[in-house]
Amino acid sequence: MDVLLAALVIVAALSPNPSVKSSDGQPACMALHEAHDAMNMRGEHGMGFSQTATTHHFLLTPDGGIIEVNAKSDDAAARDEIHMHLTHISHAFAAGEFDIPMFVHDTVPPGVLDMKRLQSRIHYTFEETAAGGRVVIKTDDAEALAAIHKFLRFQIDEHQTVDPH
Repeated sequence: MDVLLAALVIVAALSPNPSVKSSDGQPACMALHEAHDAMNMRGEHGMGFSQTATTHHFLLTPDGGIIEVNAKSDDAAARDEIHMHLTHISHAFAAGEFDIPMFVHDTVPPGVLDMKRLQSRIHYTFEETAAGGRVVIKTDDAEALAAIHKFLRFQIDEHQTVDPH
């Protein structure tokens, strides 16, 4: 019987608690869902393509990281939009401009201020993939690497990609 009680306690602890309220009185799990939906709507506006018809991945590498976006279906128009967006992002980030991620997330993502300050030490390259594209971010500077990884970890969490931290 103790095992059953322990299992029930674990399930209860892991289940969303509707009695936990956000600042506006909604259940916290609903507020998180609405915040994610709002981010996706801003993302569609800022990136120019559907967030639900694409997959995002944010990968940490020993010398930087990768931002990858792919269309979920074989949609040439979506791929072209991804190519255009990621090409723009690679140039904007290289120039120290992070307006789109700040708009999409409605905040200054962690790492951005340092990435701006250290922009001459960070290199961004756009690469096409079969279903979309990626921005490869590289540096040989330890401080810039830490900033890049903070930025990518934030993206992983915000976009709920479950990519490894």
